[in-house]
Amino acid sequence: MRLQEYWGVGPKTADLLEAELGVERAVRAIESADVSTLVDAGLPRGRATRILRRATGAAGLDTLGTGDARDVYGDLLELAAGDALTGGAADRIRVLTPLSSHEAAAERLDRIDQAREVWTGLDDDGRESVIDAFAGYDDAGGGRRAAVEAALELRAVGSSEGGPFERLADLDADGLEDAVDALAAVEGEFGDEDEPLSVGEGADERLDELRTQLAAARRLNDAALDVLETVRGQGVRSLEAFQSAVISYVAEETGVTAGEIRSVAPDEARDETDFVSATLRALVADLEGQVADREAAVAADLRETLDDAGEGIEAAVDAVDELAFDLSLARFAAKHDLTRPELVEDGLAVRGARNLFLDGDVQPVTYGVGTHSVAGDDADPPSGDRVAVLTGANSGGKTTLLETLCGVALLASMGLPVPAEDAEVGRFDTVVFHRRHASFNAGVLESTLRSVVPPLTGEGRALMLVDEFEAITEPGRAADLLNGLVDLTVDRGALGVFVTHLAEDLSPLPGAARVDGIFAEGLTDELDLRVDYQPRFGTVGRSTPEFIVSRLVANAGDRDERAAFRSIAAAVGEEAVQRTLSDAEWSP
Repeated sequence: MRLQEYWGVGPKTADLLEAELGVERAVRAIESADVSTLVDAGLPRGRATRILRRATGAAGLDTLGTGDARDVYGDLLELAAGDALTGGAADRIRVLTPLSSHEAAAERLDRIDQAREVWTGLDDDGRESVIDAFAGYDDAGGGRRAAVEAALELRAVGSSEGGPFERLADLDADGLEDAVDALAAVEGEFGDEDEPLSVGEGADERLDELRTQLAAARRLNDAALDVLETVRGQGVRSLEAFQSAVISYVAEETGVTAGEIRSVAPDEARDETDFVSATLRALVADLEGQVADREAAVAADLRETLDDAGEGIEAAVDAVDELAFDLSLARFAAKHDLTRPELVEDGLAVRGARNLFLDGDVQPVTYGVGTHSVAGDDADPPSGDRVAVLTGANSGGKTTLLETLCGVALLASMGLPVPAEDAEVGRFDTVVFHRRHASFNAGVLESTLRSVVPPLTGEGRALMLVDEFEAITEPGRAADLLNGLVDLTVDRGALGVFVTHLAEDLSPLPGAARVDGIFAEGLTDELDLRVDYQPRFGTVGRSTPEFIVSRLVANAGDRDERAAFRSIAAAVGEEAVQRTLSDAEWSP
């Protein structure tokens, strides 16, 4: 297969991958979503991630109908990757895409449920041991040896835990212990039987000794004239005495016995110089042969051990990678108190939902469109309405609610738990999330309509989450456009939540649509807007501008500025402004 047949792989990228990896290995890395191999080859991580998402889940990416939906998708995966236990697990999380069926999503949720039960069941020491084992694996740069060592450590922690640890329980621990020693002795990764093994230091005491002797002999051979002068300086008077002195000196410097040196020394030599040179050359050649023979023998033993443990080693590598992935998602779910959604055919409803991108004490909300059975403690979102028009106060959390619903839908589509006490999530072929854009020109209107309308024209089911049409055209025409979009959403059997301040300007909505409202309730003593973020169903929310004007009056910099804001207060209701300031315990 040509590398350029993959999305995002152009001529330069293909040349880079072919040069660094070869075509076969590059294809294998792309097909297996191996981000780290592509990054090691020189691709930027972000580009490698985008290529692999398309290669392994192109159909799922088509679910992301707008740039804003893609932004939420990317942010969710980055958040989840932040809890990954290894770099490889983080890479695998980043290339997740919406799955093709509820069955596939349910299978992943099953795995996460099992892993979460095990993860939360470990005590602090157990979790710390797991984290340390994976950290050691990452610090070692991965590879077979690091994987086997991690597998043995993790097996000791969780062999009785079941769930994702079952892969480790079936491993032959004794065989893997032997394999660790063999892998430690091998430099680099071992390959096919026809490939010679490179034996590292510490694998065999005699081999290490021979290598040390060889290195010393080579140093002497490179400085043969210095050896000659050193021995001459000892004052020997005959060639026989000189030869004996040379052999003793070389033996002392290399650790080779005098008998071994004498056995390779020349029987006849023209002179002292010839004897030194010939002896050192012969000693180096003899030691090179001994090193090669010993290394071959040690390598053969190592090869036998590694071949015997081959299946166990590969099983350990796979088990560590899969365990890291499962426990990473379990850790993400536990950290953010995520819940398994109920996967349904139609509808989207949440009880006690939270936005994962907000920090601090966040008010959970209950909301739903379509057919569902989610019930809240204080309010029940009506079941059966295909579309909701969401109205209410500025800074009232309307866009945040859209983003929350988008996040819930996308997480569920990837087989991941969601930030809600309960959730029912239908199957959506396209998720259209469109944030408010504060640009008033024909280009923005056209691009917005091009992004939100086509998903309603296909065969699949769309989820429409659209924020403030009035920001992209004049209010009267925005109301007309919104009416048309609501009607189209209902006609096409889609679900939708549309945020607007123009609810009272809309024509009568179809029977399958309703209006919901978010209400501001006043100002705090610190003059912050106090909002009930839980929408009230079937009622128009109020922007309550008197609260904003009240805050401006209270925060005015001088008397003239305060007087100016009081004149604005008269327009919105002087009495309401005074009452708000009184409730906030403010006085001029």
